[in-house]
Amino acid sequence: MSSNDKRSDVDLLRAQYEELAELAGSLAHEIKNPLSVIHMNIDLLSEDLLEANSSDNRRSLERVDIVREQCERMEGIIRDFLRYARLRDIDLVSGNLNDQVEAVLRAYQAEAEAREIEVVRFLDNDLPVIALHSDSLQAALMNLVKNALEAMESGGQLLARTYTTQNSIALDLIDTGSGVDNNTVMHMFEPFYTTKEGGSGLGLPTARKIIEAHGGRISVQSEVGRGTKFTLEFPVPKRIVVG
Repeated sequence: MSSNDKRSDVDLLRAQYEELAELAGSLAHEIKNPLSVIHMNIDLLSEDLLEANSSDNRRSLERVDIVREQCERMEGIIRDFLRYARLRDIDLVSGNLNDQVEAVLRAYQAEAEAREIEVVRFLDNDLPVIALHSDSLQAALMNLVKNALEAMESGGQLLARTYTTQNSIALDLIDTGSGVDNNTVMHMFEPFYTTKEGGSGLGLPTARKIIEAHGGRISVQSEVGRGTKFTLEFPVPKRIVVG
């Protein structure tokens, strides 16, 4: 097969993927609209039942609450899916990785304190700039930090460390939480794979797509009962020589 034939096959597969992604996004939108109407009317029905207080209505309210919870879960799945499906090329500008990490850690400081989790920072003050998109990168980091906090049910420590390697600018996020087994590590970046009750299974796949859209990569190491380490690596701008 010639290189032109190979290129044609790749272009065809990309076009098919983009068409499927667009179709899936449209389907999610079509589901989202009637689901919002159902959710709104469930809230109105709940208000009506509260006004007419009786033992029968209390039982009905319990059933209404179940329907509402499932509506909210489906809305969350659709919201996460649309965020995942819409992620395409993003405009990157020069920025400091430390600033992005600090912004996310500050956002979760209150939750960390409530969970009795110590947040430790080892951020390289001489870190070179990277090409980044602040909103999407912070969204990816928030997902990772949130997962880390939720993995430490009885307190613990979250360590954030930035540093340079020969070929990259890196970030480690290390928690002392429950950890996961090797099977979970193998599948955790697959869409819709989740070990959390009520989870959409799209948080980590979306985070990986964001990191890859930055030209970077994400890897994970974990041990049950000891914790998890995520490593994000971003390319060094060509004008900067590290080492």
